[in-house]
Amino acid sequence: MFEATKVGRKVRKQDFKDQIPELRTELLDIQRRLADSGTPVIVLVAGIEAAGKGEVVDRLNEWLDTRGMQTWAFWDESDEDRERPRYWRFWNAMPPRGQISVLFGGWYQDPLERHMHGKCSDRDLEVELRRIEEFERMLSMDGALIVKFWFHMSEKDQKARFKKLSRDDRSRWSMMPEKSKFSEHYERFERLAEHVVSETDTGIAPWYLVEASDTRYRDLAVGKTLLDAIKARLDNPVDGTSTHTARSPSLPDLPDARRTLLDELDLGVTISDEDYTRRLQALQDELGDLAWAAYKAKRSVVLVFEGSDAGGKGGAIRRITNAVDSRLYRTIQVAAPTDEERAHHYLWRFWRHIPRAGRMTIYDRSWYGRVLVERVEGFATEAQWSRSYYEINEFEQQLSDAGIIVVKFWLHISKEEQLRRFKEREETPHKQHKITDEDWRNRDKWEEYTHAVNDMINRTSTHRAPWVVIPGNDKHYARVAVLEAVTKAIRKALKDKKKD
Repeated sequence: MFEATKVGRKVRKQDFKDQIPELRTELLDIQRRLADSGTPVIVLVAGIEAAGKGEVVDRLNEWLDTRGMQTWAFWDESDEDRERPRYWRFWNAMPPRGQISVLFGGWYQDPLERHMHGKCSDRDLEVELRRIEEFERMLSMDGALIVKFWFHMSEKDQKARFKKLSRDDRSRWSMMPEKSKFSEHYERFERLAEHVVSETDTGIAPWYLVEASDTRYRDLAVGKTLLDAIKARLDNPVDGTSTHTARSPSLPDLPDARRTLLDELDLGVTISDEDYTRRLQALQDELGDLAWAAYKAKRSVVLVFEGSDAGGKGGAIRRITNAVDSRLYRTIQVAAPTDEERAHHYLWRFWRHIPRAGRMTIYDRSWYGRVLVERVEGFATEAQWSRSYYEINEFEQQLSDAGIIVVKFWLHISKEEQLRRFKEREETPHKQHKITDEDWRNRDKWEEYTHAVNDMINRTSTHRAPWVVIPGNDKHYARVAVLEAVTKAIRKALKDKKKD
């Protein structure tokens, strides 16, 4: 694949100077069009060391308006990075719609370097390449334009460039000499890079191979390629109507066929006041101890609470937070997305709150709004919410792979119990803020929400991130059941870690 780039290409100095004014004007014009389009652009800059990637990015920052772009370098992992799933740092680098993010290496840098250092097996590399492919597909289906540049030069030119850079005190190579060691394994790195590029060169996120021996040719090639790519996208925007996987067929419109797992739930279960008081205290004591044990073991916990309106989520969450040291948890109450959140992929705002190692994040409503309220109310197209099942499963898989304990709750109550609680809220002054016109509107779509919940649980309850469906007509029973599930999950995870 790299053979075509091995013949050096040169641009004379005067030709370079003559082409810059027009190219810069066109780039600024297309950047203004981009700002109004709602399309985010992600530029990945990768390739052989000493190819001048930093020089190229500096040139792009010179030619474009930096108020509409950001540059991200992923050199060393910070404590914040190390204590979260690997992709957390990349989600933080995602541009808002209409802007550009330039990423050095991006999600390719770590697997390449780890494989070169013998810390990543061939199998692990293939798994990571498939994850990268799916990640880029997800971003592209959401409307992002991904432009990936791979810079190449001959071994002879690389050695000459290293020699020149080593004499420059301001050079990155003087500060990071370990990077230059890749030149000692030129052929091995080239074979690895060719494999990675060929495996991840897709129609929705193609690689552009750039010969970097001549700096003027290199810079012009990048500028013009980026210009053409943005122009092509703005002239032919992504409609996002494709689904990643085929959607499950709808249930036939027959009473027996349309029964769901919620219809089979025993909502009549109760607990006595005496048992509730005893069990609540014991479980809260245990949870407090387990939270500190998880902190010491650096095992994070993510708890997701979904459920019927007035289903008791708030009360269950309070019984958890009353038991856990306030320094160890955060509660995220999810409402309608802000303007900043709407300017990103829908998962972006949830990635931002993933806890550090040993901490707990409690989501009061979550990313499942995509397949519930957005589905039922028509805020997401059928294509968008249909492919979200896969995207959500992949998201939660990454959390689990990073050692995070994920437990998801659906608190369910009957339609009659919901009506009783709604009326109680309207009649009780200190509860009136809990009932809104939207609650009553959602109640009118009870059946639609029931079927959406059934699809959600069936398609996103996995071994690593299971749904726990709680009968909630008896609030006391529901709270104890939630605490039992949380303590069981943390206890099991800590026990399994000791075995390892």
